[in-house]
Amino acid sequence: MPKIVLTDITKRWDTFYAVDHLDLTIEDQAFVTLLGPSGCGKTTTLRMIAGLETPTSGRITIGDTVVFDSEKGINIPANKRKVGFLFQNYALWPNMTVYQNISFGLTNVKEEMPTKRLDIQALEKEAGILENPEAFMNVVEDSRDKKGKLDDKRFQVRLIDTFTISGITAKELMGLGVHKAADPAAEAAKQAAVYREKAKKERDALKAQGLSLNDAYEVVKDGKVQTSVRKYTKEEIDLTVRRVSRIVKIGMFMDRYPSELSGGQQQRVAIARTLAPEPSVLFMDEPLSNLDAKLRLEMRSELQRLHLTTGSTFVYVTHDQMEAMTLATRICLIDNGLLQQYDAPLTVYNFPNNTFVADFVGSPSINFVEANGIQNANADMELNALEGRKLTFRFKEATDMKAWRAALAKRREAKAALEAERKLDKKNVEKGNKDALFKYPIARVEDVLDEEAEITENDYVLGVRPEFVEIVKEGGLEAEIYSAMPTGMETTVRVRIGNFLLTGVTFGGVTYEIGQKVQIRFKGEGIMLFDRGSGELIGTGSAKI
Repeated sequence: MPKIVLTDITKRWDTFYAVDHLDLTIEDQAFVTLLGPSGCGKTTTLRMIAGLETPTSGRITIGDTVVFDSEKGINIPANKRKVGFLFQNYALWPNMTVYQNISFGLTNVKEEMPTKRLDIQALEKEAGILENPEAFMNVVEDSRDKKGKLDDKRFQVRLIDTFTISGITAKELMGLGVHKAADPAAEAAKQAAVYREKAKKERDALKAQGLSLNDAYEVVKDGKVQTSVRKYTKEEIDLTVRRVSRIVKIGMFMDRYPSELSGGQQQRVAIARTLAPEPSVLFMDEPLSNLDAKLRLEMRSELQRLHLTTGSTFVYVTHDQMEAMTLATRICLIDNGLLQQYDAPLTVYNFPNNTFVADFVGSPSINFVEANGIQNANADMELNALEGRKLTFRFKEATDMKAWRAALAKRREAKAALEAERKLDKKNVEKGNKDALFKYPIARVEDVLDEEAEITENDYVLGVRPEFVEIVKEGGLEAEIYSAMPTGMETTVRVRIGNFLLTGVTFGGVTYEIGQKVQIRFKGEGIMLFDRGSGELIGTGSAKI
């Protein structure tokens, strides 16, 4: 499977930038989720890679092929990019059976491809099956109902799945009547000899023409695989349909119509149809949003297994951060068309680039606590927070705030220089949907009108994940239980400190009463310290009250 590279990709309508100068590399066999709020540009990004949307500028490469280049005028259409697309709406043909839905796209393909002799493969496959009559008869016995009657439909599916053959070959084997013979073993041996002889004659005929077959039953001449512009044969289509139906476990539903399937089964059919042409990349645009919560969880597991089974590159659009966290090998988080972070899920969760990323990823949401203070001689941060309460923040990794602020200034200068350079381009259009600093939410008992005081270098924001808010018997900060929501395995608790609310998670069967007096502390070294002026993460560490 190929690597996908997006270089300086922009998509705008007039002055609205859906995607703003995006650079992104999706590695071979990765499972990348494009995550972000509605309207952030994730679906537009997906559609541009697939060829369903034309970028305003930039370059897209899939494998070794440049599929779009605004400077060189390259724009390969979607049907030539060899990608599969799974939509939010399954878009199954209601008047077609499952088999017909999956095979529909294959019947219309006509392109240059290797010349194959699958008829010889089928003959040799049938001979091999019949030469092992015990395994064949085991399939027969497994296909009987409780009364001992042979279920022909189950028999066909079992033959297909056990011996990895097409439905056409399975029907031919069933029609031989070996399982009905007085001596099945003798009849199987007799029929096997017939198939072996037929296959030998076909191979001899090829040999007389100077041709041979490789392991994939492709015709070879002088060491080169022979190709021709052709359509898929019925045997090729059937083998493909059966292969993908095995992957998503819908082999028993081939003769059903979409209306006779559940939502999860329809989703599996849509996935099988997408996999059938063997796309180089599989794109999915919120494919689970139409399912109920339980089925959505089950299908996440199936998609994860599917990714490993196929070894394909998956690009998945969602606004559900739980889907992104559980499925992806890397998360691409976008806001207002701008890439915010591109990392492994746990990196995004534990080390977010900024307050937006920290707030968007995580359930329950992160607690933000405004603080101000200075770095002392021990390199710890002496902070005032939560209505004047004293906190000491100790960095997990040594951090010099002067050096950090100098690096921040350089990043800002580089960004300003880049923006100035872009403005000199005659094609440049000023962004109408201006980028604004993310306003992190502060949970309060009573809303207050925040005064827009000038932010200084001594202003910070602490980010505390709920699992790091611990209720202790003593030695903590006095608080009051504001709400407690037990779910069995865990309880989500909101505690009140003055006018502020903090969310915590406690595990086990612990119950709390509203109004109960408790003490809390921040545990572990996963507390985050952000710069309030830029919103950027400075570092992680521990916070002692």
